[in-house]
Amino acid sequence: MPTLIAAEPQLYVRDIAASCEFYSRFLGFSVAFTYGEPPFYGQVRRDGVSLNLRQIDSPVVDPLRRDAERLLAASITLEDANPLFLEYQNAGVTFVQPLRLEPWGARTFIVADPDGNQLLFAGRA
Repeated sequence: MPTLIAAEPQLYVRDIAASCEFYSRFLGFSVAFTYGEPPFYGQVRRDGVSLNLRQIDSPVVDPLRRDAERLLAASITLEDANPLFLEYQNAGVTFVQPLRLEPWGARTFIVADPDGNQLLFAGRA
């Protein structure tokens, strides 16, 4: 049976350069590549996580519904969410949801990028 080894969510953004700057400056990702002149596609990486960035001119998801229902663009699993939460807090990242213990035992927090893409980070309690 085939084994899945990775996933690379595609996030829709208005400006590849601004998004790459946010992900590298505030979230600790590195820019793997950008493509096009001017760039319309790119990828950022941190550890084993890759996020693909695709430039669009208008929102794909209704922003009001996304925010009201906390529609996630990606879920990222890590060993322990607390140290990363503190790193992001020290970097001045704005949280959609601060660090909390979920009823199912995970410790989670949610950040949003400049385009409103919500990223959930989850670790063991």
